[in-house]
Amino acid sequence: MRKALTAFIAVAGIALVAGALSAVDGFRPLAGIVFPYAAMAALLIGLSWRVIRWARSPVPFRIPTVCGQQKSLAWIKPSRLESPYSTAGVIARMGLEVLLFRSLFRNTRSRLADGPRLIYGEAKWLWLGALAFHWSMLIVVLRHLRFVIDPAPKLAVWLENVDGFFQIGAPVLYATDLVMLAALVYLLARRLREPQIRFISLFTDYFALFLLLGIAISGVWMRYFARVDAVAVKQLALSLTIFAPRIPANVSGWFFIHLALVCTLAAYLPFSKLMHMGGVFLSPTRNLANNNRMKRHVNPWNYPVKVHTYEEWEDEFRDKIEAAGLPVEKG
Repeated sequence: MRKALTAFIAVAGIALVAGALSAVDGFRPLAGIVFPYAAMAALLIGLSWRVIRWARSPVPFRIPTVCGQQKSLAWIKPSRLESPYSTAGVIARMGLEVLLFRSLFRNTRSRLADGPRLIYGEAKWLWLGALAFHWSMLIVVLRHLRFVIDPAPKLAVWLENVDGFFQIGAPVLYATDLVMLAALVYLLARRLREPQIRFISLFTDYFALFLLLGIAISGVWMRYFARVDAVAVKQLALSLTIFAPRIPANVSGWFFIHLALVCTLAAYLPFSKLMHMGGVFLSPTRNLANNNRMKRHVNPWNYPVKVHTYEEWEDEFRDKIEAAGLPVEKG
């Protein structure tokens, strides 16, 4: 619990500092201009560094993780998704993994029962919570395009209409707001409640969850309770996008808190476990076809090696071998 408490204090500290800076006119440019640009620079540089580093890592052998029949003889039926042997199969497998978390769907959990007995069971709630959070997060990010692009993209407008189909009160209640909050609360509660997961959890695990929760809660608070000036927020966002930053006078302090948490997440993302969003596409266990029986793969990094064959060794020590009465290959 100490790690979770430390992470909570760190996120709360970021929010308090951002709120305090926004309350002083002289520090508002720091919170509204300097922090966003610094975070975006850290995000772009960090993403580029991680992707280039992964792309340059040598992968001399085919090492895909599979759990199905590999293609071999014509009369043996191969598993096209579990052990893909073509580019189309790899794309289909990657698509199911990225969009539907296929491997997590088949994840299992273990527990000790009376006996003692080790029992394995399904872990579908984890899959559902992770899927709900990631899809909700994606839709929320796409909806926010209306703040940085003018006129608003048709995709953002369409997602707003679909997401707000409940039409409960004013402003419209977005379904993804509720789903994302519920999914984050479940993921955090699961990490705190289950002893095995709590034992292996690090400060960074809790920090990412509390940071995401802070972003979601501050965003919901601004939309449904604090009622910040959306026009002023869009003016600030557009000015940052075109590199002509200007902070309107009526931007609420709640927005600066929300912005500080978003900037922290952006700067932290390339150096954290959250980078799995890009790493999954560059993982050789996922993006390679399992065609070792169909095609010979030669390590391109192999260099000529001077070898000493058995025949050469036998010729070198022939007199000693024959004197000892040992058999030789050559008569």
